[in-house]
Amino acid sequence: MTKIKEVIVVEGKDDTKQIHKAVAADTYETNGSALSATDLERLKKLQKTRGLIVFTDPDFNGERLRKMISAAVPGVKHAFIRRDQGVPDVAHGSLGVEHADPATIKAALAHLYTQEEEPAATFTVQSLQAAGLTGNPHARQRRERLGQLLGIGYGNGKQLAHRLNMFQISPAQFKEAMTQIKQEENE
Repeated sequence: MTKIKEVIVVEGKDDTKQIHKAVAADTYETNGSALSATDLERLKKLQKTRGLIVFTDPDFNGERLRKMISAAVPGVKHAFIRRDQGVPDVAHGSLGVEHADPATIKAALAHLYTQEEEPAATFTVQSLQAAGLTGNPHARQRRERLGQLLGIGYGNGKQLAHRLNMFQISPAQFKEAMTQIKQEENE
């Protein structure tokens, strides 16, 4: 079983159980979407000593938690799963890492992104509009697919521009993903 050096930040004990089915790793459970000042201090200490991988649920609260940690703890790595990979087997369950299969978790941990402190503004809302990712009837589906292909998760137009810049997606990576999306649409 693959051993992960960094501590993986998850939302709860069910996420930890699922992570342990995929890899050998230590986890830090936030116990939901709230983070205390004590939690943030512990995370800062862990980042200095071992490094952190933020692996939160692909939902609103997971994204909120991811942003809070990123703002408070520079240099953390991020792992993402798609919304469809975290769907529960039972009705009325919530999206989450705890529902992802071990292969999905391993793949997400194999494609980590590190946030840069001040990302260069390579992508703008205007450039995304020119690429058909905003202001277009198919824009939402294209943004979802782009997030899947690049492994950065879903975002609306403004969030997507920020994520592309934050995770230092190159224009070549962006162009390659957009080419694939257009080919898929034409099939």
